[in-house]
Amino acid sequence: MTQTFEIRRKTRGYLFIALSVLLLVAALFSVAIGQYEISLRELPALLKAGPTGFEGMDGSVLWQIRLPRLVLGLLVGAALGVGGALMQAVFANPLAEPSVIGVTSGAGVGAAIVIVFGFNFLGSSTVPFAAFITGMFTTWLVYTLSRLGGKVRVVNLILVGIAVNAIAGAIISFFIFFAPTTSREQIIFWQMGTLSGAKWEHVGVVGVIVAFGLICAWLLVKQLDLLALGDKAATHVGVDVSMLRTLSIVLATLLTAGAVSYAGLIGFVGLVIPHIVRTVAGPSNAVLIPASALGGALLIAGADIGSRTIIPFADLPIGIFTALVGGPTFFILLRRMMKKGAGV
Repeated sequence: MTQTFEIRRKTRGYLFIALSVLLLVAALFSVAIGQYEISLRELPALLKAGPTGFEGMDGSVLWQIRLPRLVLGLLVGAALGVGGALMQAVFANPLAEPSVIGVTSGAGVGAAIVIVFGFNFLGSSTVPFAAFITGMFTTWLVYTLSRLGGKVRVVNLILVGIAVNAIAGAIISFFIFFAPTTSREQIIFWQMGTLSGAKWEHVGVVGVIVAFGLICAWLLVKQLDLLALGDKAATHVGVDVSMLRTLSIVLATLLTAGAVSYAGLIGFVGLVIPHIVRTVAGPSNAVLIPASALGGALLIAGADIGSRTIIPFADLPIGIFTALVGGPTFFILLRRMMKKGAGV
């Protein structure tokens, strides 16, 4: 048993090193390549010059376009990864993700309303603000409707979430059908996910949300590990299971709403990344939470590189690439689970 623990500990160390190195490489490629290429040799000088001291096109592209987009993507990926890890811990199901409780579909409704009616009370932040508020509200609605006798059962939460997701999807479809062509295209593109138009003020808002969410999630890791033993066992050692589930769902919703409000609906990150990390490093949430943050950031960074470079002079929706990576990966993981369950 000691030998197994030592192997698992080393594996976790290698995982963090690998994720960190790959993330650094992806970040360098992300700021250097695209329709306008920046030499890696010039990067140190451009970074040293800072956001106000740069000169020329290279500095402008780096500080006003590439870096805000990169940092926002890293924050979005980290938020989605940790949000998925929290949901899987709460539901004790590796196939759970935040969309189960309606946060993404709710955010889509808010974005669609603002786009169709042309509201602009917060400038470029109007759509993200509306998406964030409606995403949080939808989750609150799902949670409230699931509450019976002062308690929220996981099964009720999932079933109500399915119903609310269906209603939200119908509302979005209604707006898409009746919206003018320009608004329709904007809604569809937002639903497919994009980091286009990222600004430093967007990075600041999402950064605060993600930092708060990650810190709070880290403070819950020990209780989440105890919850994995079962509700009765966790309660026996002093864990308030109901409160823990509520806090975890709120954090997952906050992280996911903050991410999708500025990046649109990006799928599979919160589903696949925690599952891969758990397969490699085990179920400990002390490892799962930070590793999911790194893994989610890495996936978004890689997907963003693909979205900007595969087709010349085109900025493809980033959700296409996360689905292309996440879909097959999820299928492979699901097959492994099925084989284990069948005793193969």
